[in-house]
Amino acid sequence: MAKTPAGFVSLKSLKQGGPDAASALAEIRRIYFKTTRQTIDHDLAHAIELLKSLPDEDEREKATVYMQGLAEMQRNWAKKNRRK
Repeated sequence: MAKTPAGFVSLKSLKQGGPDAASALAEIRRIYFKTTRQTIDHDLAHAIELLKSLPDEDEREKATVYMQGLAEMQRNWAKKNRRK
């Protein structure tokens, strides 16, 4: 079976509705640890969509550290690309 890209979201998962809070948080964490310079823009967008699916502020608060980390990676990598 072919491996799907890290930022891939299947159409089937979109039709079934959003993930539950625990799996959405786990997916945001996975995105944080697996993102690369090439995938950061797509990964951050995917993480934002997952964050929007979380039901309340308490759940969103748990994702804060990962979201801030992704934003920081994007800023750092964007700076390095501009210097080149």
